[in-house]
Amino acid sequence: MQTINVALIGQGFMGRAHSNAWGQVAKFFKPPIRPVMHTVFGEKGVDPDPQGFAANWGWQNLSTDWKATVTSPEIGLVDIVTPNYMHAPVAKEALAAGKHVACEKPLAGTLQDAREMAEAARAAKARGVKTFVWFNYRRCPAVALAHRLVKEGAIGEIRHVRATYLQDWANEDVPLLWRFDKKLAGSGAHGDLNAHIIDMTRFVTGSEIVEVVGAIAETFIKKRRLPKGPAGETLGAGTAGEEWGDVTVDDTVLFLARFANGAVASFEAARQATGNQNRNTFEINGTKGALKFDFERMNELQYYDATRPRAVQGWTTIMCTHAPDHPYIFAWWPDAHIIGYEHGFVNQAFDILRVIAGEEPTVPIPDFEDAYQTQRVLEAALISAQERRCVRIDEVK
Repeated sequence: MQTINVALIGQGFMGRAHSNAWGQVAKFFKPPIRPVMHTVFGEKGVDPDPQGFAANWGWQNLSTDWKATVTSPEIGLVDIVTPNYMHAPVAKEALAAGKHVACEKPLAGTLQDAREMAEAARAAKARGVKTFVWFNYRRCPAVALAHRLVKEGAIGEIRHVRATYLQDWANEDVPLLWRFDKKLAGSGAHGDLNAHIIDMTRFVTGSEIVEVVGAIAETFIKKRRLPKGPAGETLGAGTAGEEWGDVTVDDTVLFLARFANGAVASFEAARQATGNQNRNTFEINGTKGALKFDFERMNELQYYDATRPRAVQGWTTIMCTHAPDHPYIFAWWPDAHIIGYEHGFVNQAFDILRVIAGEEPTVPIPDFEDAYQTQRVLEAALISAQERRCVRIDEVK
C-alpha cells in the first residue's frame, strides 16, 4: 500500500487529538494511502515534555526545528496544531516546499494571515498540492446527515438558523494562556468557537453568509495570572503564578447575520456560560421541517417533519449510529454503540487521505479557500462589534 509521511507541527491538546487520529485511521478504515507518523515538532519551554509526547503517541522522530521539518524531502503531509499566530508561516513554508497541508481552525489568527494562506494554497493547487482545515464537526455523523437531509430538500426552504457554542472552563482560576493573548490567538471565544459554528452552518445549509447585521463582544475577566511553566495538554490546563497580565481577546461574541438563501441567523460563542461544558448547537428551521443538533449529545440528530399530518407532528430523535445509512459508522461499532469526540478527527484523517489519493471525501472537506470564507465572516463580526454597524461580507477582502 502507498504511504505518506506525516509531520505534526505542535503538540498540546490538539496534538493529542491529531496524533490519535493518525494512529487509528488505518486500523478502523481502509484508506487508499497509509499515514506514517514520521516526525513531531515540539518546543522546549512551551510544550511540557516534547520527547515524552513523541514517544507516548508513536511518532518516529522528534524535531525542534519546524522549518527543517516542513521542507524535509521525507515529509509528504504537514499537519499544523500550533497556536494560531504560527499557522501562516508554517503553512506557507510547507506549501512552497510542495507539501500537502492540514491546519487546525481557525485558518489563522488574522484576516491578513488567512488571505495569504489562501493565496499560497491557490498557487500550490495548480501544482497538485492539497490543503485541508480541521473543522472536525463536519465529520460527526449526525452533522453529516443533517447536511445530506438539507441537500435532499427534507426541510424545504430555510428561514432561520440559530447556532451557539458555549463552554464554561475559562473561569478566574485559569492562567493567562495563549488563548487569551491576541498576538498569539487573534481573538478569543470568537475565533475558537464561532469559527466552528459558522463553518458548520455554512456546511449544513449549503449557503453563504452575506451580511453581519449587528454584533457585541465582551471581555469579562480583564486580567489573569501569568502561567508558571508550560501549559498543560488539556483545554485550560496550566499553573498560575503570582504576576498578572492583561487579557487582550474576547470572552464572548454574539452576532446576527443573513445568508444568501434569505435565511436570518444568530450566533453566540462564550467560554464562561456556566453549565455548558461543550454545547455546540444549531437549529435550522425550514418550510417543510427543521433540524436540531447538540454536540453534548453528539450521536443524536433531532428532526421535525412538518409534512406529516398535524396530529402526529413532533420532534424525532435519530440515533445516528446505523451503517450504512449514517456517514462513517461502517468503520466503527454496532447500532447505539456510540462514538465520541476523538472519532471526528479519525473520520477527517480518513477523508484527507482519500482526497490526497484523488478520491472524493465522504462529505465536503474545507480547504484553505473554504476556511478563508469563514475567516471573512469572523472579521465582519468583529468590525460590526467595534464600529456598531452592519457589515457586508463583500466589504471584507
